[in-house]
Amino acid sequence: MNTHPSHARLMRQATGAALAIALSLAAAKAVAWWLSGSVSLLAGLTDSLLDGAASLLNLLAVHYSLRPADDDHRYGHGKAEALAGLGQSAFICVSAVLVGLQGIDRLLHPEPLSAPGLGIAVMVVSLGATLGLLAFQRHVVRVTGSTAIRADSLHYRSDLLLNSGILLALVLAGYGWDRLDAVFGVLIALYIFWSALGILREACSVLMDQELDPAVAEDMHRLACAVPGVIGCHDLRTRMSGTRWFVQLHLELPGELSLARAHDLCEAVEQAIERAYPKAEVLVHPDPQDVVERARARR
Repeated sequence: MNTHPSHARLMRQATGAALAIALSLAAAKAVAWWLSGSVSLLAGLTDSLLDGAASLLNLLAVHYSLRPADDDHRYGHGKAEALAGLGQSAFICVSAVLVGLQGIDRLLHPEPLSAPGLGIAVMVVSLGATLGLLAFQRHVVRVTGSTAIRADSLHYRSDLLLNSGILLALVLAGYGWDRLDAVFGVLIALYIFWSALGILREACSVLMDQELDPAVAEDMHRLACAVPGVIGCHDLRTRMSGTRWFVQLHLELPGELSLARAHDLCEAVEQAIERAYPKAEVLVHPDPQDVVERARARR
């Protein structure tokens, strides 16, 4: 089952917007850092450069993940999104280490800042651009459920805090609190590293075929059992790949049913779950009730 065309378009637009904003902000922060020497601005510059690299990786991964299933990838290419998430977490960790080291060095060897006004102006623009991107990404995630866009959104939410911290550090530096610039740089580095761990956990969950939320599986079980003619349901398994959910389950049906009737009930269950969860692709296996009962009795 392929991704809906409108979902694919939204995902491509989101990755393109993230890359364009990251590169634009990196250029602006580079100029401001060169003129001011602010460690906080260096933190923002480093993060924006890595944002650009991560967003480029994300763009390529999303483009690949949207390819339809083929003979070599019968479940599609959706896990490319999770691989992009792993790459993003690596980029973010590098960013955190570089910023933290620079902040510690500036704490040990303090230097006054130059041209804080330019840095403040750049950060105000950065905040506005990041807020706009986050609003668009939130819409895309709500519509598509994309793992890659969700990871990118988490990254840019950490950027929002980072840019706010940089702005506050520059304002305080204008009043003579120069050391706070380095302190904010170190604190921001710690937060960036924590964000990377969150992205890493989510990507690994997808790659390791972790089950969907138990509440979702429970609801799918309820939907299957609610179909008239179905006695029960067992061995329900779920996993996620890109924007798709793959669901497998066994139906317990009366043993005397004809093959055609059993097929119709399986189709009804598939449709009931897919109506409730459009991202799901459901595979149903029918089991005669007496066979299930004998198997349970042997356990």
